[in-house]
Amino acid sequence: MLGLYLAVPFCRSKCSYCNFASQVYPVAVYREYCELLAREIELAAAADGLEGAAVDTIYWGGGTPTLLPADGFAGVIAAIQRTFQLAPDCEHTVEAAPGTLNAERLDLLAACGVNRLSLGAQSYHDAELRAVGRLHRAEASDSDITRARATGIRNLNLDLIAGLPHQTAESWRISVERALDTGVPHLSVYMLEVDDDSRLGHELLAGGERYHAHFVPDDDLIADNYEWACDQLTAAGVQQYEISNFARPGFASRHNEGYWLRQPYLGCGLDAHSFIANRRFANPDTLTAYCEPLRAGRLPRTPATALTDAAAREEYYFLGLRRTAGVALREDDPQAAAVPALVASGLLRRTGSNIALTARGRMLSNRVLAEFLEPVVVP
Repeated sequence: MLGLYLAVPFCRSKCSYCNFASQVYPVAVYREYCELLAREIELAAAADGLEGAAVDTIYWGGGTPTLLPADGFAGVIAAIQRTFQLAPDCEHTVEAAPGTLNAERLDLLAACGVNRLSLGAQSYHDAELRAVGRLHRAEASDSDITRARATGIRNLNLDLIAGLPHQTAESWRISVERALDTGVPHLSVYMLEVDDDSRLGHELLAGGERYHAHFVPDDDLIADNYEWACDQLTAAGVQQYEISNFARPGFASRHNEGYWLRQPYLGCGLDAHSFIANRRFANPDTLTAYCEPLRAGRLPRTPATALTDAAAREEYYFLGLRRTAGVALREDDPQAAAVPALVASGLLRRTGSNIALTARGRMLSNRVLAEFLEPVVVP
C-alpha cells in the first residue's frame, strides 16, 4: 500500500508561529498550481513505477487546502483516480482552517471522497488567535464541526497549541475542555516550536517583543499545560498514541502512522517529501522552483538519497519511538547500548524486547531521541 501526501502552500494569512513553506499568494496562481500538481502526480507515478499502485491514505496538508478552487481540487482528484487504485477504505484527509468550510465546500469534499478533516483550531480564545495572526474566531471551529457532520464527515481532528502568546493555565484548560466537548474522535496537541524558521520563534530567540513574543508562556507553564492535557484526554477516553496525537479507538491517523512506521509514501506539491523503495527525496520549497520544471514537463524533485543500513536503523528508532507503542529493540544494533541508561533515568520503559518513551521521556523527546541516536562507540 502507498500513502499520498499533497502539499498546498496557500494561506489567507501567515501565522506568526508557522515554520512551514506556506505563504499568502495571489488567488490567480491557485488554478495553475492545481494543474501542475495533477501533472506531477502522473509524472511521479511513471518515474517511480507506481502507476496502478494501491493507495490506502491521502493527506492534503497546508497551508490551507480548502482555499483551492473547486474545479482545481476536483482536477487533482481526477488525476489521482486515473493514476492509482484507491483502496475501498482509503483514509482521505484534508486540513482546513476554521471558517473556510461552507456547505458548498463540504459537499465538494464529500463528493471527492474526503472522509476525514483536520481543523487548525489551535485555541478557543480569540485573544490568543489574534496574537498569532489567525483569522478565525473560536466559535468557527464548532460551527465547522457541525457542518462537517451534517455532510457525513465524522472522522474529525482538532489541533491545539500549548504555548501561544497570552495563554494561561486557565485559558488552556478552557480550550482543552471545549475541544473535548465537541466529541471529535481525534485531537492533536502540540507544544509551541521555537526556532528561526518562524517569525515568532525568531523574535523569541532574539528576546524581542514583536508578534506578542513577550506574552509567550515560559517553558515550565507550556510543559505543565501539555501534561495536563495528556491527563485530561486520557481520562476522557482519547488515548495518546504518539507524542502529539490522541484518538478514540479506531480513529488514529493511518496516514501519520505510516510515517512513523516507515511505510512508503509519495509527496507531491511544494516542499513535499517522499519515501519510496528505501529512498528519500523532496521538492523545492519556493513556488517558482516548483512550478517551472513542471511547466516544461519535468519533475521538480531533488535527487533521491538511498538510505544506508545505518540511516535506516536510526530512522526505525527515531520515528518509531514517537509512538506510545514503541519499537522492538534489536539487541545487535549499536543503539541498544544506550538503552540501560535511558531506562535508569526514567526516560525509556522496557518490557521484554519492546522499548517506549515514558511520559517524562515524551516531554523531553527531542533530547531523548538525540541521545538515543548518538553514535555509540563499541570497544
